[in-house]
Amino acid sequence: MKISRKSKILVTGGAGFIGSHLVRLFVNKYPEYKIYNLDKLTYAGNLENLKDIEDKPNYEFVRGDIVDGDFILRLFQKEQFDGVIHLAAESHVDSSITNPMEFIMTNIVGTVNLLNAAKYIWQDNYQGKKFYHVSTDEVYGSLGDTGLFTEKTAYDPHSPYSASKASSDHLVRAYHDTFGLPIIISNCSNNYGPNQFPEKLIPLFINNIQNNKPLPVYGKGENVRDWLYVIDHAKAIDLIYHKGTIGEIFNIGGNNEWKNIDLIKVLCKVTDKMLGRDLGTSEKLITYVKDRAGHDLRYAIDSSKLQNELGWEPSLQFEEGIEKTVKWYLDNQEWLENVTSGDYQAYYEKQYGN
Repeated sequence: MKISRKSKILVTGGAGFIGSHLVRLFVNKYPEYKIYNLDKLTYAGNLENLKDIEDKPNYEFVRGDIVDGDFILRLFQKEQFDGVIHLAAESHVDSSITNPMEFIMTNIVGTVNLLNAAKYIWQDNYQGKKFYHVSTDEVYGSLGDTGLFTEKTAYDPHSPYSASKASSDHLVRAYHDTFGLPIIISNCSNNYGPNQFPEKLIPLFINNIQNNKPLPVYGKGENVRDWLYVIDHAKAIDLIYHKGTIGEIFNIGGNNEWKNIDLIKVLCKVTDKMLGRDLGTSEKLITYVKDRAGHDLRYAIDSSKLQNELGWEPSLQFEEGIEKTVKWYLDNQEWLENVTSGDYQAYYEKQYGN
């Protein structure tokens, strides 16, 4: 797809973990674009992630909720976006088990609101337009000991989170097949790196290790995940957005499988070393807890399509990436304290509340 040099791109969820890295990449790499960061600023959205670019002339933050269809339509009418990169989502599996409706509203209804607005504003004039939907490998369900998820793998979600993302994927494809909307979808494996809210495994455990808190491991810790450094994911999205074929799906993975318990032991080793502790100290904090309901055993991505067609590959080996990640969290205690404090929420209500 040929991109206009003055292209206006809406990134939803741009204050979140993956979104903030993507927004930074686009703002710095494409000064001729105007990048709009739409975020609700829930607990996982943090504008401190983007302090270094907030004054750039080609960047604008918009606070809003994709569940509010009228607001989304007004925003599209006002700004006349050329492209959408949709990352905004509820994504914590445990929370989806306790509160499924929040995931249904954000991940399904919110996605349809964006699709409807794009369809209405673009009015079948799709030249130079693209709706890019960012999804997850969890829609594919669970693998056994062998095999990889490909773009042809049948969907088999097992949690309210993965079911809501699967639904949004189907709807995006349906708007392409029914209305001709120019869409593209990517499904990515687990991400790790700086700026991730500490509900997710790696930042949570780094923080717990530093504070000598228990490290809760589901079941026996034998669940396997494929891990990708977040900046490599952002680079893949950039490549797919600019060079991917309309209507296509691309899987993004790190070719980097780890059992949870083995990953946790690596985190303990690296963090102990950086904190100057005796190796093995933090492994004593590992505590096995009751397994999560519907816990998928193994995810693993085949990203050969992306590598062969667009030339992408991960830039970091896991050992280097995990050391950079641990160091970032240990060096950024103020960031961690801010995103987990009630004062931070009060600040945003004061700054951006109605």
